[in-house]
Amino acid sequence: MIAVIIRIALRYLAAALVARGLFGADDASAFSSDPDIQMAIEAGIGFAIAGATEWWHCLARKFGWEH
Repeated sequence: MIAVIIRIALRYLAAALVARGLFGADDASAFSSDPDIQMAIEAGIGFAIAGATEWWHCLARKFGWEH
């Protein structure tokens, strides 16, 4: 399910970049449909979520918050 959401978000992001003139249409197509790019973004989001969770846990231990 996350792959579908990321793919949709990439298409909207690519469309916005094309509209602003930062990407060409061919670049945007590759950006939003390339499975390698989608996998890299999914991995990045996963690492970000894991990092945020660990950071929150460190804060909880530091300030004595209960779990």
